[in-house]
Amino acid sequence: MRRWIRPFLGQSLRLGVAPDALALVRTSIWPHERTRLLGETRFAANGFEAIGRALDALLAEHRTDGWPLRVVLSDELVRLWQVTPPAGATRMADLEAASALRYQALFGASPAGWQIRADWRATQAFLAAAVPQALAERLRQSAVDHGFRLVEVAPHFVAALNRHRSLRRPGAWFGLVHGGVLSVAAFDGPTLAAVRTAPIPEGADREWLEGHIAREALRVGLGRPERLQVSGPAPASWASSAGRLKFACTLFEDDFDPLWPDSARLALAGRAA
Repeated sequence: MRRWIRPFLGQSLRLGVAPDALALVRTSIWPHERTRLLGETRFAANGFEAIGRALDALLAEHRTDGWPLRVVLSDELVRLWQVTPPAGATRMADLEAASALRYQALFGASPAGWQIRADWRATQAFLAAAVPQALAERLRQSAVDHGFRLVEVAPHFVAALNRHRSLRRPGAWFGLVHGGVLSVAAFDGPTLAAVRTAPIPEGADREWLEGHIAREALRVGLGRPERLQVSGPAPASWASSAGRLKFACTLFEDDFDPLWPDSARLALAGRAA
Protein backbone atom coordinates (compact mmCIF):
# COMPACT_ATOMS: atom_id res chain seq x y z
CA MET A 1 0.00 0.00 0.00
CA ARG A 2 1.22 3.46 -0.90
CA ARG A 3 1.88 5.50 2.24
CA TRP A 4 0.86 9.15 2.36
CA ILE A 5 3.48 11.50 3.78
CA ARG A 6 2.04 14.97 3.94
CA PRO A 7 4.59 17.79 3.55
CA PHE A 8 4.73 20.39 6.32
CA LEU A 9 6.65 23.65 6.56
CA GLY A 10 10.28 22.96 7.46
CA GLN A 11 10.24 19.32 6.34
CA SER A 12 11.86 17.83 3.27
CA LEU A 13 12.97 14.55 1.78
CA ARG A 14 16.53 13.46 1.10
CA LEU A 15 17.56 10.63 -1.22
CA GLY A 16 20.89 8.84 -1.12
CA VAL A 17 21.87 7.26 -4.45
CA ALA A 18 24.64 4.65 -4.62
CA PRO A 19 25.41 2.29 -7.54
CA ASP A 20 23.63 -0.55 -5.72
CA ALA A 21 21.38 1.06 -3.08
CA LEU A 22 18.92 3.87 -2.41
CA ALA A 23 17.58 5.38 0.79
CA LEU A 24 14.76 7.88 1.30
CA VAL A 25 14.90 9.98 4.48
CA ARG A 26 12.54 12.61 5.89
CA THR A 27 14.15 15.52 7.71
CA SER A 28 12.84 18.55 9.57
CA ILE A 29 14.20 21.83 10.87
CA TRP A 30 12.07 21.45 14.00
CA PRO A 31 13.85 19.89 17.03
CA HIS A 32 10.77 17.90 18.07
CA GLU A 33 10.58 16.18 14.67
CA ARG A 34 12.77 13.11 14.36
CA THR A 35 14.66 12.29 11.19
CA ARG A 36 13.00 9.19 9.75
CA LEU A 37 14.27 6.54 7.37
CA LEU A 38 11.25 6.02 5.14
CA GLY A 39 12.64 3.31 2.92
CA GLU A 40 15.79 1.63 1.64
CA THR A 41 16.38 -0.73 -1.24
CA ARG A 42 19.34 -2.67 -2.59
CA PHE A 43 19.82 -3.96 -6.12
CA ALA A 44 22.48 -5.28 -8.46
CA ALA A 45 24.75 -2.48 -9.68
CA ASN A 46 23.83 -2.44 -13.37
CA GLY A 47 23.84 1.14 -14.60
CA PHE A 48 21.49 4.07 -14.48
CA GLU A 49 18.42 2.19 -15.67
CA ALA A 50 18.77 -0.15 -12.69
CA ILE A 51 18.95 2.91 -10.42
CA GLY A 52 15.88 4.36 -12.15
CA ARG A 53 13.81 1.20 -11.72
CA ALA A 54 14.77 0.92 -8.05
CA LEU A 55 13.96 4.60 -7.54
CA ASP A 56 10.51 4.25 -9.11
CA ALA A 57 9.79 1.23 -6.92
CA LEU A 58 10.92 3.06 -3.77
CA LEU A 59 8.95 6.22 -4.52
CA ALA A 60 5.89 4.19 -5.46
CA GLU A 61 5.64 3.15 -1.79
CA HIS A 62 5.21 6.81 -0.77
CA ARG A 63 3.14 9.70 -2.06
CA THR A 64 5.83 12.28 -2.58
CA ASP A 65 3.59 14.78 -4.40
CA GLY A 66 4.69 18.33 -3.60
CA TRP A 67 7.63 17.37 -1.40
CA PRO A 68 11.00 19.10 -1.92
CA LEU A 69 13.67 16.45 -2.55
CA ARG A 70 17.43 16.80 -2.23
CA VAL A 71 19.54 14.08 -3.82
CA VAL A 72 23.06 13.10 -2.74
CA LEU A 73 24.99 10.98 -5.22
CA SER A 74 27.71 8.55 -4.20
CA ASP A 75 31.10 9.78 -5.42
CA GLU A 76 31.40 6.52 -7.35
CA LEU A 77 28.75 7.89 -9.72
CA VAL A 78 30.36 11.28 -10.38
CA ARG A 79 33.72 12.79 -11.24
CA LEU A 80 35.46 15.51 -9.22
CA TRP A 81 38.49 17.55 -10.19
CA GLN A 82 40.30 20.79 -9.48
CA VAL A 83 40.44 23.59 -12.05
CA THR A 84 42.94 26.44 -12.19
CA PRO A 85 41.40 29.37 -14.10
CA PRO A 86 43.45 30.78 -16.98
CA ALA A 87 45.29 34.02 -16.37
CA GLY A 88 43.12 37.01 -17.15
CA ALA A 89 39.90 35.00 -17.27
CA THR A 90 36.92 37.36 -17.23
CA ARG A 91 34.10 35.36 -18.86
CA MET A 92 32.19 32.28 -17.82
CA ALA A 93 33.15 30.76 -21.17
CA ASP A 94 36.83 30.98 -20.16
CA LEU A 95 36.16 29.06 -16.95
CA GLU A 96 34.01 26.45 -18.70
CA ALA A 97 36.70 25.89 -21.32
CA ALA A 98 39.39 25.50 -18.65
CA SER A 99 37.18 23.03 -16.79
CA ALA A 100 36.55 20.96 -19.93
CA LEU A 101 40.26 20.91 -20.85
CA ARG A 102 41.24 19.81 -17.36
CA TYR A 103 38.54 17.12 -17.45
CA GLN A 104 39.89 15.77 -20.74
CA ALA A 105 43.45 15.75 -19.42
CA LEU A 106 42.46 13.82 -16.28
CA PHE A 107 39.92 11.36 -17.67
CA GLY A 108 41.15 10.92 -21.24
CA ALA A 109 37.88 11.87 -22.95
CA SER A 110 35.71 14.87 -23.64
CA PRO A 111 32.99 15.71 -21.07
CA ALA A 112 30.25 14.99 -23.61
CA GLY A 113 27.44 13.16 -21.84
CA TRP A 114 28.25 14.74 -18.48
CA GLN A 115 26.75 17.77 -16.74
CA ILE A 116 29.47 19.95 -15.22
CA ARG A 117 28.80 22.10 -12.18
CA ALA A 118 31.40 24.10 -10.27
CA ASP A 119 32.06 26.85 -7.78
CA TRP A 120 33.15 29.04 -10.69
CA ARG A 121 35.93 31.48 -9.73
CA ALA A 122 38.09 33.59 -12.01
CA THR A 123 40.79 34.42 -9.47
CA GLN A 124 41.55 31.11 -7.75
CA ALA A 125 41.35 27.36 -8.24
CA PHE A 126 37.91 25.81 -7.84
CA LEU A 127 36.31 22.38 -7.52
CA ALA A 128 34.29 21.02 -10.44
CA ALA A 129 31.94 18.03 -10.50
CA ALA A 130 30.44 16.11 -13.40
CA VAL A 131 27.21 14.13 -13.17
CA PRO A 132 26.29 11.68 -15.95
CA GLN A 133 23.67 13.25 -18.19
CA ALA A 134 21.72 9.98 -18.27
CA LEU A 135 21.49 9.90 -14.46
CA ALA A 136 20.48 13.57 -14.24
CA GLU A 137 17.74 13.04 -16.81
CA ARG A 138 16.51 9.94 -14.98
CA LEU A 139 16.18 11.94 -11.76
CA ARG A 140 14.30 14.70 -13.55
CA GLN A 141 11.93 12.16 -15.09
CA SER A 142 11.22 10.68 -11.68
CA ALA A 143 10.39 14.17 -10.42
CA VAL A 144 7.83 14.50 -13.20
CA ASP A 145 6.39 11.01 -12.68
CA HIS A 146 6.12 11.22 -8.88
CA GLY A 147 5.37 14.93 -8.47
CA PHE A 148 8.17 15.96 -6.15
CA ARG A 149 10.25 19.14 -6.45
CA LEU A 150 13.86 18.30 -7.24
CA VAL A 151 15.64 21.01 -5.26
CA GLU A 152 19.26 19.88 -5.45
CA VAL A 153 21.50 17.13 -6.80
CA ALA A 154 24.97 17.06 -5.20
CA PRO A 155 27.92 14.66 -5.07
CA HIS A 156 28.56 13.24 -1.61
CA PHE A 157 31.93 14.92 -1.13
CA VAL A 158 30.63 18.32 -2.22
CA ALA A 159 27.58 18.04 0.06
CA ALA A 160 29.72 17.09 3.08
CA LEU A 161 32.34 19.76 2.38
CA ASN A 162 29.69 22.48 2.06
CA ARG A 163 27.99 21.39 5.27
CA HIS A 164 31.17 21.67 7.30
CA ARG A 165 32.67 24.67 5.50
CA SER A 166 31.82 27.08 8.33
CA LEU A 167 33.41 24.72 10.87
CA ARG A 168 36.77 24.45 9.11
CA ARG A 169 39.55 25.65 11.37
CA PRO A 170 42.44 27.77 10.04
CA GLY A 171 45.16 25.50 8.67
CA ALA A 172 42.83 22.47 8.55
CA TRP A 173 42.15 19.99 5.78
CA PHE A 174 38.79 18.24 5.42
CA GLY A 175 38.28 14.49 5.09
CA LEU A 176 35.27 12.31 4.28
CA VAL A 177 35.05 8.60 5.07
CA HIS A 178 32.46 6.54 3.21
CA GLY A 179 32.41 3.01 1.88
CA GLY A 180 35.97 2.25 2.96
CA VAL A 181 37.39 5.28 1.14
CA LEU A 182 38.99 8.47 2.50
CA SER A 183 38.57 11.60 0.38
CA VAL A 184 40.62 14.60 1.46
CA ALA A 185 40.26 18.29 0.53
CA ALA A 186 43.72 19.84 0.82
CA PHE A 187 43.67 23.57 1.51
CA ASP A 188 46.39 26.14 0.93
CA GLY A 189 45.23 28.79 3.38
CA PRO A 190 41.59 29.50 2.50
CA THR A 191 41.96 28.08 -1.04
CA LEU A 192 41.01 24.52 -1.97
CA ALA A 193 44.17 23.20 -3.59
CA ALA A 194 43.33 19.56 -4.38
CA VAL A 195 41.00 16.66 -3.71
CA ARG A 196 42.64 13.28 -3.14
CA THR A 197 40.93 9.91 -2.68
CA ALA A 198 42.35 6.62 -1.43
CA PRO A 199 41.01 3.31 -0.08
CA ILE A 200 41.38 2.80 3.65
CA PRO A 201 43.26 -0.44 4.36
CA GLU A 202 41.88 -2.81 6.95
CA GLY A 203 43.08 -1.91 10.43
CA ALA A 204 44.18 1.59 9.38
CA ASP A 205 45.23 3.35 12.60
CA ARG A 206 46.52 6.81 13.44
CA GLU A 207 50.01 5.89 12.23
CA TRP A 208 48.58 5.02 8.80
CA LEU A 209 46.62 8.27 8.72
CA GLU A 210 49.68 10.37 9.54
CA GLY A 211 51.74 8.67 6.84
CA HIS A 212 48.95 9.00 4.31
CA ILE A 213 48.43 12.72 4.94
CA ALA A 214 52.19 13.35 4.80
CA ARG A 215 52.39 11.62 1.39
CA GLU A 216 49.38 13.52 0.05
CA ALA A 217 50.89 16.82 1.18
CA LEU A 218 54.05 16.01 -0.78
CA ARG A 219 52.05 15.05 -3.86
CA VAL A 220 50.15 18.33 -3.97
CA GLY A 221 53.16 20.45 -3.00
CA LEU A 222 51.87 21.67 0.36
CA GLY A 223 53.04 21.49 3.93
CA ARG A 224 51.38 19.03 6.30
CA PRO A 225 48.13 20.49 7.69
CA GLU A 226 47.83 21.64 11.26
CA ARG A 227 44.58 19.71 11.61
CA LEU A 228 42.44 17.19 9.75
CA GLN A 229 38.68 17.44 10.28
CA VAL A 230 36.88 14.23 9.29
CA SER A 231 33.23 13.47 8.61
CA GLY A 232 31.83 9.95 8.36
CA PRO A 233 32.55 6.64 10.12
CA ALA A 234 36.27 7.11 10.69
CA PRO A 235 38.18 4.85 13.10
CA ALA A 236 38.06 6.29 16.62
CA SER A 237 41.85 5.86 16.86
CA TRP A 238 42.29 8.67 14.33
CA ALA A 239 41.18 11.30 16.85
CA SER A 240 43.85 13.39 18.53
CA SER A 241 45.41 11.95 21.66
CA ALA A 242 48.23 12.79 24.07
CA GLY A 243 51.65 12.69 22.45
CA ARG A 244 50.40 13.22 18.91
CA LEU A 245 52.40 16.18 17.61
CA LYS A 246 52.30 15.82 13.81
CA PHE A 247 48.80 17.21 13.37
CA ALA A 248 45.52 17.26 15.25
CA CYS A 249 42.52 15.24 14.04
CA THR A 250 38.89 16.07 14.79
CA LEU A 251 36.09 13.60 14.06
CA PHE A 252 32.74 15.25 13.40
CA GLU A 253 29.88 13.47 15.17
CA ASP A 254 26.96 12.20 13.07
CA ASP A 255 23.49 12.45 14.57
CA PHE A 256 21.72 9.46 13.06
CA ASP A 257 20.89 5.91 14.03
CA PRO A 258 24.08 3.80 13.78
CA LEU A 259 21.96 0.88 12.54
CA TRP A 260 20.95 2.78 9.43
CA PRO A 261 22.52 1.61 6.14
CA ASP A 262 25.28 3.51 4.33
CA SER A 263 22.76 4.76 1.76
CA ALA A 264 20.87 6.58 4.54
CA ARG A 265 24.11 8.13 5.78
CA LEU A 266 24.63 9.21 2.17
CA ALA A 267 21.17 10.79 2.01
CA LEU A 268 21.87 12.86 5.13
CA ALA A 269 25.20 14.24 3.91
CA GLY A 270 25.01 17.99 3.51
CA ARG A 271 21.90 18.53 5.61
CA ALA A 272 21.85 21.58 7.81
CA ALA A 273 23.73 21.00 11.05
